[in-house]
Amino acid sequence: MSFITLAIIGIIVLVILLFMGMNIGITMMAVGFFGVFAIRGLDPAVGVLKTIPFTYASNYSFAVIPLFILMGQFAFHSGMSSDLFNAADKWLSRFKGGLAMATVAACAGFSAICGSTAATAATMGVVALPEMRKYGYKDGLATGSIAAGGTLGILIPPSTGFIIYGIIAEQSIGRLFAAGIIPGILLALCYILSIAVQVRIQPQIAPGTKKYPFKEMLSALKGTLGIIILFVAVIGGMFANIFTANEAAGVGAALTLIMMIVKRQFTWAKFVDCLRSAVKTSGMIFLILIGAYVFGAFLALTQLPMVLANFVTGLDVSPYVVLLVILVLYALLGCIMDSLAMVMLTVPIFLPIITAIGFDPIWYGVLMIMVMEMGLITPPVGMNVYIVAGVAKDVPLVEIFKGVAPMVVGMLVAVIIVCAFPQLSLWLPNLLFN
Repeated sequence: MSFITLAIIGIIVLVILLFMGMNIGITMMAVGFFGVFAIRGLDPAVGVLKTIPFTYASNYSFAVIPLFILMGQFAFHSGMSSDLFNAADKWLSRFKGGLAMATVAACAGFSAICGSTAATAATMGVVALPEMRKYGYKDGLATGSIAAGGTLGILIPPSTGFIIYGIIAEQSIGRLFAAGIIPGILLALCYILSIAVQVRIQPQIAPGTKKYPFKEMLSALKGTLGIIILFVAVIGGMFANIFTANEAAGVGAALTLIMMIVKRQFTWAKFVDCLRSAVKTSGMIFLILIGAYVFGAFLALTQLPMVLANFVTGLDVSPYVVLLVILVLYALLGCIMDSLAMVMLTVPIFLPIITAIGFDPIWYGVLMIMVMEMGLITPPVGMNVYIVAGVAKDVPLVEIFKGVAPMVVGMLVAVIIVCAFPQLSLWLPNLLFN
């Protein structure tokens, strides 16, 4: 049996086990172990299992993961989301559907200190949904704007998705963070435009507008100062080469804890809950990472990524056709797989192809994350939809999925724009890091 055949069998077995509901990290580890065993024998396979977990779990650069997750947990409990939503409401409520637009804007702002789609959707669901219901917004628009806005958490830095991609693809996390800023703003604007189109076509789904005095609008901005300070200190510190990614994550976690104390949201129960959640999430991510590296060792031995890259470069087709096929595969996989698991599983296979046909891996990383975001709001997985459903327990899932459908169109528009104009994601990192 050839190594390529063995690699294909391994991938098929992996996919079948994942469809059966097996843990992604353990499954990749098991398939990788038996693959190495089939190629090299028992001792090398055991050696891979012995060295990879210790090597990567003890790697200093991986400390960025639990620290940014802890920062997101502190932000989740800090109460800053209410200030963000209040400020966005004051500025956008003059427009038809303004509260839904304000929800998206607040999600974008909260993503800048959180980095988690789940935390962003859950937090804004608690804050924004009661307000939209209070003013008569239809449930589809209200829940759809929250679920879609939550996806910004994986695109706007500090993004957990970019951190994982940077580690797997061996790309600069700072450059990836910079690359996600403009596309993140663009996606938020596309969501807001989707809301504007919806309320224009169906005026009954959102009530009339309300206007606030300009003085009150300016006053509301004071509540966003904490988030601006955090973003400038953490992300700006990385861009200015004051901090490494690890140091920025540590500074961010410490500053967010201080903000939590200053806003009088700190309790020992919340603190322990933050630590517990950060440990559980980090443990889950590290297990998947270790499994991905074991599986990657197996793929490297089979040389499948290199063979695929050589095959694709030999085809008489445009590189953009290849990119389109890969992005469509990501969109389909996003409907059935967790986004972070998908990054770890597919990057070792697809990245050599992308670099072989001449595309920038930073730009590709942004496109990949944007397409994977669709999986967060599309059935059957639709993680953000289920999170919002947990907040709005009386709203049927079908209603929420209907509400996010126009947002998926807005997301497609944003992906097409970033695909057509790569400098939207490359200009800022090239400016800051050249």
